[in-house]
Amino acid sequence: MYQLISATPSPYARKVRIALIEKGIPFELRTEVPWHGDTATPAYNPLQKLPVLVLPSGAGIYESRFILEWLEVKHPEPPLLPDTKEDVLAARQVEVIADGICDAVVLLFFERQREAPSEPWIARQRRKVEGGVRALAERAEAADGGFLVAGRFGLADIAAGTALRYLAVRFAEFDWAAEYPALAAMSARLESRPSFAATTPVPQAITEKVV
Repeated sequence: MYQLISATPSPYARKVRIALIEKGIPFELRTEVPWHGDTATPAYNPLQKLPVLVLPSGAGIYESRFILEWLEVKHPEPPLLPDTKEDVLAARQVEVIADGICDAVVLLFFERQREAPSEPWIARQRRKVEGGVRALAERAEAADGGFLVAGRFGLADIAAGTALRYLAVRFAEFDWAAEYPALAAMSARLESRPSFAATTPVPQAITEKVV
């Protein structure tokens, strides 16, 4: 059985958890704080980042985008990518936008831990988040059948949905749902899906200094 090393608020780990559930792949969830000295992450990922999918052989598959690609190759059914090359590119573009939102929120979180946070830096990350959400909203308004690409659930919806829910955990002051009702409706539909409902992110207590 696979083991997934994850952190509870991580949208990157949540993407993988959702994909595993949607594909019906059994796995054991191991929750860690990657900043703590007792984390097992370095044993499986030389970059010391989560998530990590640990294979029965003990080998680690890491970085969420690559894990999702690996799962699609090794466990192709049901597919999370669309059928045509153009639609695959569209799904990948949504993933880039969603990951960019999450990356900016992570940078915001860390900057706010500093003794003297840089307001220009914070403002820049906010612009990235706002621009990314606006781009997702444009796609949600044009979505076919309630899903972002090709009229069916897949990678684009997983990426966008996890990014949007992550905002409630780390950037709650941004009321994007009031500004983009179509995107809010899409997010609500996704969060009611069993794979999303089973992986709702929650803040995690960090007891050691983040360095």
